[in-house]
Amino acid sequence: MLRCSPVSEPLPVVLIPGLLDSARLYAEQIPALWRRGAVMVADHTRDDSMEGISRRILAGAPARFALVGLSMGAYVAFEILRQAPERVSRLALLDTTARPDTPEQGAARRAQIALAAEGRLGEVLDASFPLLVHHARRHDAALRQVLDLMAEEVGAAAFIRQQQANLARADSRPMLGGIRVPTLVLVGEGDELTPPERAAEMARAIPGSREVRVPDCGHLSTLERPDEVTRALLAWLEA
Repeated sequence: MLRCSPVSEPLPVVLIPGLLDSARLYAEQIPALWRRGAVMVADHTRDDSMEGISRRILAGAPARFALVGLSMGAYVAFEILRQAPERVSRLALLDTTARPDTPEQGAARRAQIALAAEGRLGEVLDASFPLLVHHARRHDAALRQVLDLMAEEVGAAAFIRQQQANLARADSRPMLGGIRVPTLVLVGEGDELTPPERAAEMARAIPGSREVRVPDCGHLSTLERPDEVTRALLAWLEA
């Protein structure tokens, strides 16, 4: 008698965007991920703490899921792991760090909050854009247009809430050694905000994790090198 092997259920994927980013951040990855299972882009705009953002995401997420976060999205992912580790079956940390802000970084966030409160969010993006992308793309008008659209979709009020959450976030380094799910740590080789040494620090601390460095790429890897990131995510899901 022919005995068929059981077919595993598709694994839902929850994507968390970064600061001032919308679902457009993952636009190039979603079609490929969707073929492996349901995809949910989390809302990280309505709360002003990592705890609140994470509770809201967990309330609407599947029972178990693969979790992807880029930059601030990974800060949220760490908090989700604190609140409900049993629900996360895989973890992807893109262009991020487990460290809290330095005093200088905190001061820069507070200055950005003040500008946004004065209706000057465009100035925040003007100053941030050169650090967000690879140096070869600092005059890339199409890429800048995507960031402008995402900033418009998120809005100043949500940006301020996000920055308040970022300022108060915990140091996630102590929890890295306890992560026991298949983990991808990906970074652009030219990422100036969360450089490769921060990715290496996380990869060394997370047992069995895989580190991927994307060449000719800055902080916004999903937009700058979408094909490379998609391949890495598919390999992570299938490992």
